[in-house]
Amino acid sequence: MPGERPEFDPRVWREWGAPLVAATGDGPLSGHSVAVKDLYAVAGYPLGGGVPEFLGAPKDAHAAVVSRLLAAGADIAGIAHTDEFAYSITGGNGRYGMPINQAAPQRIPGGSSSGSAVAVARGEVCAGLGTDTAGSIRVPAAYQGLWGMRTSHGSISTAGLLPLAESFDTVGWMTRDLDTLQSVAECLLPKQNSGPYELIVDPGLCAVADDEVAEAGLKAARRLGAVDYHLNADLESWFTAFRKVQAFEAWQNHGEWISAHPGSLESEVAQRFQIASTVTVAEASASRAVLRDAAGILRDALRGRFLVLPTVATLPPLRVASAGALESGRTRTLHLTCLASIVGGPAISFPLTEIRGIPSSLCLVGAPGMDWSLISILSEKIRDTGHFGFPV
Repeated sequence: MPGERPEFDPRVWREWGAPLVAATGDGPLSGHSVAVKDLYAVAGYPLGGGVPEFLGAPKDAHAAVVSRLLAAGADIAGIAHTDEFAYSITGGNGRYGMPINQAAPQRIPGGSSSGSAVAVARGEVCAGLGTDTAGSIRVPAAYQGLWGMRTSHGSISTAGLLPLAESFDTVGWMTRDLDTLQSVAECLLPKQNSGPYELIVDPGLCAVADDEVAEAGLKAARRLGAVDYHLNADLESWFTAFRKVQAFEAWQNHGEWISAHPGSLESEVAQRFQIASTVTVAEASASRAVLRDAAGILRDALRGRFLVLPTVATLPPLRVASAGALESGRTRTLHLTCLASIVGGPAISFPLTEIRGIPSSLCLVGAPGMDWSLISILSEKIRDTGHFGFPV
């Protein structure tokens, strides 16, 4: 049961209590507990961003979303670890370690919201508050058999959030079930009207994934009633532009501090920031133009439609996988996850039946502002097709 926690795991938690911060009101989350990713300000505690040397003075006020969770009845159980400055989707941290994926202990948990995700999977909390810039909610949710929601860009205030790349940063959360995911949405998301919709799937996009993952995704999409649709995505160009802009903004946000603190980051993230430091203003500007065109194409395709695709390109890699293997899988996964980030729309990852005993998942992506429609569709579709093996 949530709250009946095992021995403190320093790979999951930076701070925790019983609770760390008590609810300030009553609402949809009364009786629920939340793990807060170490990118959100929690009053009375320093912000770490997954980097011990970055810890400073305690914050005077909560991040806006933390205040809203507390007001809606949630207790803050603790502050959970993140990949360093959230610039990874692996789920490891050079100083704090890599938490255990409860669903597949020999495999990575996925990041960068890894601590929050593992706390949910372990039953220590009801929900894990995280962020999603390029997939940092969706990837750990997929790897651990959880539900994960990325919200529309700008739909929830990011005040008090340590940024990575503001053009794409957005609030998200992970839960073990759809009902709890919806309860969190009720206290954070503005209500929206739902209209007629169609589910679509692009077999070409699915083919980015490993064969068994693509096959499972296509099969599940068609069981949900998705029809084939050619998105006409210049995926490689879009991904390259996305990565350039993300890197440029990441360096603008953290480059000065990183330069002044050599050796503070583990090698994978440090190398990523080093590459980010070389992106020029001109390159970032040209990439933004590519992304504006891409976002227009995606908005047109998603008008009255919701895209169904595999959340990730691979099953969660083994913890002992080589750096090269991890990077290859990461790159292909980001080709899929960057679509929601480019269009600025919501996305929900949810678990499918396992593949060889390992978690697999599916993702629905919508146009900006269609967050509640996604939740409504899943509530309808997943419950109607439970006999096909979709957990609820």
